[in-house]
Amino acid sequence: MASPAHTPHDTAPDLIRDTRVRDIQTTILDVPTTRRHKLSNTAVTHQNYVHVRVRFENGVVGYGEAATLGGPRWSEESVEAIKANIDTYLAPALIGAPGCQLEAANLLLDAAAKRNTAAKSALNAALLDALGRTLDLPATALLGGAVRDRISVIWALASGDVIQEVEEAKSKIAARQFNRFKIKLGFADIRTDLRRLERLRAELPEGTEIIADINQGWSEADCRKWLPALEALDLSLIEQPLEAGNLAGMARLAKISRIPLMLDEGVFSPQDALHGAAMGAGSVLSLKLCKHGSTQALQRVAGVALAGGQELYGGCLLESSLGAAAHVAVFATLPSLTWGCEHFGPLILSEDTTQDSLVYEDFHVLVPQGPGLGVVPDADRTMRFQRTE
Repeated sequence: MASPAHTPHDTAPDLIRDTRVRDIQTTILDVPTTRRHKLSNTAVTHQNYVHVRVRFENGVVGYGEAATLGGPRWSEESVEAIKANIDTYLAPALIGAPGCQLEAANLLLDAAAKRNTAAKSALNAALLDALGRTLDLPATALLGGAVRDRISVIWALASGDVIQEVEEAKSKIAARQFNRFKIKLGFADIRTDLRRLERLRAELPEGTEIIADINQGWSEADCRKWLPALEALDLSLIEQPLEAGNLAGMARLAKISRIPLMLDEGVFSPQDALHGAAMGAGSVLSLKLCKHGSTQALQRVAGVALAGGQELYGGCLLESSLGAAAHVAVFATLPSLTWGCEHFGPLILSEDTTQDSLVYEDFHVLVPQGPGLGVVPDADRTMRFQRTE
């Protein structure tokens, strides 16, 4: 729904006065991917989303998205649980509340339900989108202002078929969309994974940046044995090789690894970030709205990580352009984003879910200029991919 027309006599206080939340709707979408995407503990051929629609009393509508990977396997949330908890607990807490007061809304959500960070982040994004559309401002302006208008992007290779992956990577380089790649490991035996990495390193142009994401798939003993082999392949980064709760083991590995280690599933909250940085459990931190629960919380986690000497990486969970736009907006406001971001999700879907997809050029994703998140769900595709039972 388009924002209502405003006259030159309208003032910001007048516009904000009618931003109380009138209603909230949720929809589950199942969107096919262009290829099988494998992780250490699951594989997906369809990406699952919950789209959230928030309407203010002024009639303005905003949208947000929560993504999961194959059910409650990446975290405890599934799209079924996200929808149920929004409909039953979180949405009622926001009805009638001022949508312009984003931090107050976050507190209401935290009081209504513990964790449920993906569900909360989708609501937060929808409020941010509706507020931006009310004021005719991009989301970045409501988050402190952008310090970059484009972000270097990383593509994930995760089919497990090295011939397909080489072809896929070369096509992304030729199209000038991606020239940095993350390789999903942990779903095969280690020697097979290493042979796959060796083939990719040999086939891709010299100097191509390669990141290994083990998705909690190795033990500390595995890492100690095989770190030298990963170092010989000149990897740029290793993501979350150990189980999320094993920060002590990550810290021990960080002391012996010449490749930087990145925390992902091990850090959800600012307290987690403080603990990980203080222990030296990784010199890089992956940021995701589905972990942190809101754009404001992501900024707080990023601040803790930077204060602890960690570098920042913009992570993803195969979001469509709707979910990716919320991430890109907040990433654009961070004072430092050393590793760029990984928001390739819109391009791995058979069809994006929005009217205008994010734009990728010269190995960067462009930050939408708004208003709000700068993208709107496509009604026909939403209906086609909507789960009906």
